[in-house]
Amino acid sequence: MIKYFLPFLFLIAIVFVNEPLSAQQSEELTAEEITDSDESGVIRRLRFTGNRNVSNSALTTLVRTRTNREFLGIRRFTPWYYIWQVFGVGESPSLLDREVVANDIERIKLYYENLGFFEVEVDTSIIEFRDNRYEVSFLVREGAQSSIRSVSYTGIPEFEQENLLRNFYRNSVFSGRMLNDSTFSYNSQYRAQELREEQTRIINFLKDQGYASVVRDSVRALLRRDDDTPTTLDVLFTVRPGDIYTFGDVNINLAGPEGGNNFDESETKEGPPFANEGYSIRMQKQDAAQTKFELLTEQIQFMPGDTFDQSAYLRTINSFQNLGNILINRFGLSEDSSLPDYSESVIPVYIDLQTIPKHSLRAEFFGMRRYGFGTGAGANYNNNNLFGMAENFSLGVNTSFEFVSSRVIGEIAPRDDTGRRTSSGAALFQSYEVRAEYSVPRLNFPFVFLSNSRFIESARTRYTLTYSQSNQLFFDINSDIRFNLRYEFRHSNRYTSLFDLIELDIVDTNPSAQFRENLINEFGEGSFEFLRIEQDFNPQFSSIIRYSFRSQNTHLIKRNFGHFAEFSLSFAGNIPYTIDRYISTPGEIEGSLPSPFGLSTNDLSYSRFIKFSSDYRRYIPVTQNSVFAFRAFGGIAQPIGDSETIPLNRRFFAGGSNDIRGWNPFRLGPGGISPDDLSIPGGEIKLALFKEYRTIFLRDVFNAQWFLAWHTDAGNVWYGPRNTFRDEDDVELLRDGKFFFDSFYKQIAVGSGLGLRLDWEFLVFRFDLTYRIHDIQEGWLNNRLPYFSFGIGHSF
Repeated sequence: MIKYFLPFLFLIAIVFVNEPLSAQQSEELTAEEITDSDESGVIRRLRFTGNRNVSNSALTTLVRTRTNREFLGIRRFTPWYYIWQVFGVGESPSLLDREVVANDIERIKLYYENLGFFEVEVDTSIIEFRDNRYEVSFLVREGAQSSIRSVSYTGIPEFEQENLLRNFYRNSVFSGRMLNDSTFSYNSQYRAQELREEQTRIINFLKDQGYASVVRDSVRALLRRDDDTPTTLDVLFTVRPGDIYTFGDVNINLAGPEGGNNFDESETKEGPPFANEGYSIRMQKQDAAQTKFELLTEQIQFMPGDTFDQSAYLRTINSFQNLGNILINRFGLSEDSSLPDYSESVIPVYIDLQTIPKHSLRAEFFGMRRYGFGTGAGANYNNNNLFGMAENFSLGVNTSFEFVSSRVIGEIAPRDDTGRRTSSGAALFQSYEVRAEYSVPRLNFPFVFLSNSRFIESARTRYTLTYSQSNQLFFDINSDIRFNLRYEFRHSNRYTSLFDLIELDIVDTNPSAQFRENLINEFGEGSFEFLRIEQDFNPQFSSIIRYSFRSQNTHLIKRNFGHFAEFSLSFAGNIPYTIDRYISTPGEIEGSLPSPFGLSTNDLSYSRFIKFSSDYRRYIPVTQNSVFAFRAFGGIAQPIGDSETIPLNRRFFAGGSNDIRGWNPFRLGPGGISPDDLSIPGGEIKLALFKEYRTIFLRDVFNAQWFLAWHTDAGNVWYGPRNTFRDEDDVELLRDGKFFFDSFYKQIAVGSGLGLRLDWEFLVFRFDLTYRIHDIQEGWLNNRLPYFSFGIGHSF
C-alpha cells in the first residue's frame, strides 16, 4: 500500500530538511511605516499573537498576506510551491507586499471593532530569517470587549393591526425581557453584524407596510456608553420612516424571442378584480411572444392602488422568473430605471419581459456494453408555451440495440442433463422508451386553494407518463407503464416541498424458461433464493404517495458552502390494495390483480409499505482553497398489512462511486452477508456517514481547478424485522443480514482513500482510489486491494 504514497513522502522529506537561519533582520512596523519600504521576498511563515478571542484560522482567512498553500494544514508543507520550483508548474511563490500588510492591519482592526474591541491595537513584525525568506507576524493587543446591555427603538410608526408591531419586536435578534414597550434587556456581546442585520430587518419591515422611501440613512443605531462601565453599551435605533406610498399602475411589455420595442397588441385591465378603482394594469405584447395576457396578470402578487409592499413586489418578479419561458429584461419603480419619484404618493411599476424560443429539439447518441456491445439514440422535443399560458410539454423517445455473441450466450446458458449448454446462438436485443411530460406553473386540483398562500412563492403541477419495452437475455419486459402526478411548492430560495399525489408503475415481465432453469440449477427449486428472486421479477403493480421537503443553500455543482437536506415520507400500495379489496374481488384480498385493459395474461402482485429517509449534507469552508464536507443518511422501509417484503426497486442499496466507495454498486450488504453469497440485493434499513476534505492544489490547468480529496465512507444496509425466511429446521436464513441494535455496528463497512477532482465552471470529473478500512468479511485493515471509481460531479 505504501507504494501509492511514495511521491507524497518524498515531498515531505524535501519540506522538512532543516533550513539554517542567517543573521535575523527583524523590524516591528506600524501601517504608516510599512508603506515606505519596497523590499519584497517570499513569505514562508505567517503568525498571529495576542488574538485570544479570534482564532488563527479566522484571521488567516481575513488577511491578504499569505504563505503558499499548506497541504492538509501541515505547517510549511507546501508541495505545490516546491513543484513550481522544480518543474515550473504548480503554485508560484507568495511574495511579501508591504502595502498589502499595511492594509491587513486595517482589516484586522476593523474586524475586531465589529466584534466590540474598540480599543484594539495591531502592529506587525517582519523577520528575514533566511535570504529572501520572511516571517510575517501580526501583533494584536485586543483590549476589553464591549457588550450590549439594552436595545431600544424610537420613531417606529403605529399600525392598525395590533399584532403587527408585537410580532416585529418578537422577531428581533435582540428580543428578550421587555423593560418597556420598545426597550429590551439584551446583556450579550457586541456584534456589529447583528446591528446591521437588525437595520436591514427594520427597513424591510417598513417597506412591506408602505414606507417605500426608507433607506439605510433612515435607520441609525446610536451607541451610548455607561458612565461607570465604558464597555457596557445601550443601543438606540432611531427610525425616520417617511411617508406611506401606494402602488400605481402596472406597465408590462412582452417581446418575442427576437426582442424589439414595436408591439402588435395591447390590453388594459381596469378596476376590480385586477386593480383598485382608478388604477389599471397596462400590457403590450408582440405576436411572436405567443402568450396570453391572462398569464401576465396571474403573476402579479398585488393590486394597483394597494399600499406599497416590497415583498409582494419581489414575489411578482420571482413569479415571472419561475415561469420557465420568459426572461426579465428590466423591472423597476420608474420608467427610466432611476430611483422612484418619492414626491408623489403613488409609485408605478414597470416590467419588460421577453419570451425564449418556443420549440426545441435535442438528439443524442450513445454506446453501451452489458453482455455484448450496443448502441442507442434518443430524441426529445420541447414546447415551453403550449397553449400560451407557459405550459411546458416534452416528448422523448429512446431506443437501444445490443448484440450478444453466441460465445457469451453459450457461457451463461443453462446445461441439460448431459451437461451441454441448451442455447448457443447469437442474439440481438432491443429496448425503447417513450416519455411524455406536461407541466403548468400553477397548482391544479385539488390544491388550487393554496395558490395565493403567503407560504408559497411559486408552484408547478407536473404530469409524467412513460411507456417502455425491452427484451433481454433470458428476461423480457413486455410493458412498463409509469404515471406520476407531482406538485412542486417553492416556499423560498432555500425551502421546497415535493408532493407526489399519484405515482403508479405497472410492470409486466416475462422471465423465460431458461431464466427459471438458471435459478433452479444455482439454488434449487423451492429454495429461498429461488422463491424470492422469482417474486422480485414477477409482474407488479405499485403505487406511492410521497411527500419530500428540501432545504438547500449551496451551489449544486461546486458544493463548497452551505448545506443540502431532504426528508421524505412515502406510503405505498394503497391503490392496488383498494382495487383488490373493493373492486376486483369484493370482500376478499387476493394479493394480486389482473392486468388492466387485458394488456397481459399475467397477474400483477403488489406490496404495501411505509418508507422514510433523511439525507443531510454540510459543506464547511476551512480556508479559501479547501472545504470539509460530510453527509449523514438514514432510511427505513417497513411492510404493512399482509405484505412481507419491499419491491426490488424500492429498497435501499449500498456501494458504488456515489455511495460507499470501495464496494461495487449494490454489492455491499445486507448486514454481514458476503457479496459472493449475495442473492437477494438491497435492504429495508440503511445507515451511512460520509466525509470528504477537498483542497485546491493546481489552478487553471486546462481551465479547471484541480482538487485533491481525502474521503471516508461508512455504512451498510440491512433486512428489516419482517423480512424473514426459515428452513425446514426452523433456522432463520437471513439472520446475518438482519438489523439488530446490539450488533449492527459490527457490520458497518468503512472505506477511505484519496481522490482527484477536476472542477470546471459547470462540470466536475471525479477519480477516487479507495481502500477497505473495514471489510466486513475480512476485518479491519486486512484487505489491501485498492478500488478505483470514477464519477461526474461530487459524490455528495
